[in-house]
Amino acid sequence: MTSPWIPKSIEALKGYSRSDCAADITAGITVGLVALPLAMAFGISSGITPQAGIYTAVIAGFLISALGGSRTQIGGPTGAFVVVIASIIVKHGLSGLLMVTMMAGVILLFLGFTGLGNAVKFIPRPVIIGFTNGIAVLIASTQIKDFLGLKVEGSPSEFLERMRFIGEHITTMDAATVALALASLAVILIVPRFTRRVPGSIVALIGATVCVSLFGIPVETIGSRFGGIPSGFPTFQFPELRPDLIMPLLPSALTVALLAAIESLLSAVVADSMSGDRHNSNVELVAQGVANLTVPLFGGIPVTGAIARTATNIRSGARSPVAGMVHALTLLCILLFAAPLARHIPLGTLAAVLFVVAYNMGEWREIPMILRLDRKDIAVWLITFALTVVADLTIAVEVGMVLAALLYIYQVSRTTVVAPLTAEAIEKARSHIVQDQTIPHYVSMFHIQGPFLFGAAEKLNQMALKVDELQPIVILRLRYMTALDATGLHAIEQFHDKLHKSGRTLILCGSRGQPKRLIYTSSLPRIIGARNILPNIRSALSRAADINERFGGVGEEAAMGLAEAPV
Repeated sequence: MTSPWIPKSIEALKGYSRSDCAADITAGITVGLVALPLAMAFGISSGITPQAGIYTAVIAGFLISALGGSRTQIGGPTGAFVVVIASIIVKHGLSGLLMVTMMAGVILLFLGFTGLGNAVKFIPRPVIIGFTNGIAVLIASTQIKDFLGLKVEGSPSEFLERMRFIGEHITTMDAATVALALASLAVILIVPRFTRRVPGSIVALIGATVCVSLFGIPVETIGSRFGGIPSGFPTFQFPELRPDLIMPLLPSALTVALLAAIESLLSAVVADSMSGDRHNSNVELVAQGVANLTVPLFGGIPVTGAIARTATNIRSGARSPVAGMVHALTLLCILLFAAPLARHIPLGTLAAVLFVVAYNMGEWREIPMILRLDRKDIAVWLITFALTVVADLTIAVEVGMVLAALLYIYQVSRTTVVAPLTAEAIEKARSHIVQDQTIPHYVSMFHIQGPFLFGAAEKLNQMALKVDELQPIVILRLRYMTALDATGLHAIEQFHDKLHKSGRTLILCGSRGQPKRLIYTSSLPRIIGARNILPNIRSALSRAADINERFGGVGEEAAMGLAEAPV
């Protein structure tokens, strides 16, 4: 029997072929090129050096791929940590940051070895979207100064003060920097429309660097601010550990560990959906813990799974963790042989790269869905978002979780109903009875019983992993689902997506009360098809029979459902 603690890199060795190796090398080099500008940009925007970002990507990228629980996950520095890192450095300096990173590594190891990492799946979606939106806004705000080339030193760490500072010094804007940054932004956005093989950020980076070095464009560069990037291997240096800072830094360490766990597991889930694999959450968290314990020994910053780089890895043909290790070695080769060229990279171009990163990580498309929810869910999202931007990420997550827990208690309390059982109610219930119905061979049926909130939504995701065992038509019976929230709604959408991609059709039936109101105010009728959301089991079975007779329950009917659904 296979041990549950074996990394995916070991499992991948079984049956590993030359074609697998060639595919992994191609994907790894591609992702390495994508990661280069991001690593430098994250290092600079965090308030330290560009080489620290590259060192982090090299060391963590290799360790997470070698030890992790996902075949295609790419690890490294990400935008989620930028704000936290900058805040820690302002308060406690670089030594404080290195301590926080190592403390977060210990916490991640504890979560992985104890299996408690699965608890991060219970964080409600409005909280995740709220602080993701907030982090994106903060990242973008930190890049305005370099994007505009403002001729001022420093910048406040608080958002409102930073925006006031930028407004006061907007007249110092440099035209050459703005022109180059806008051109870089245009290239990053336009290149993917023509080819996915060459990353837009690399084209912009090379193009802007060549223009600056050949034509002597007077803009601020990595060389003018940092003196360039040193060649050679990262230097080992054990950081200063101060016991008196452990308690003051513990809240920041918990925030970093929580963010690392959430983002790495979300990234692993995305990788599973794209590659058809199934990651091991606990092994992945152990790898994240080892990486966060190791990178401070080389002056690195916190790391986690990187969703965009992971997706690029899979699209580039990666088949195993070898691709992630090649990505790290690609960055190391650049560091060893091409580091002197980096001195000409303009900071405005790196700011443009981070603007795109901030937009892509912001989950902006989720906001319309959030706004269709109950006012209490909207309040949780809005408060988390506002606190992330104007206060502190640690406070935002803590307050968001407390509000979500209170909301959970409130919603569960409302599921208790005392009502008279009348003859009319008994007659109405007959259409919902399953016992006297014949379930045809082409139908798989499930039911949700009780409140389907953020603490329970993961149970439907477990069903989605067995999609290949299901019949062409799947009926999800909601008669006894007593409450529904944004996380539960999202789980139903993901279940539908899994079924739809496999050529299966999802039918919902029997929802009532608060779940029914939320379903019809959400995007589910448009996604699933209004004709596939029915009042009871009788009508659901009738609909299934019609689908089976006309289309065999697959493909065309799902497409028709989308076309017929009201927008």
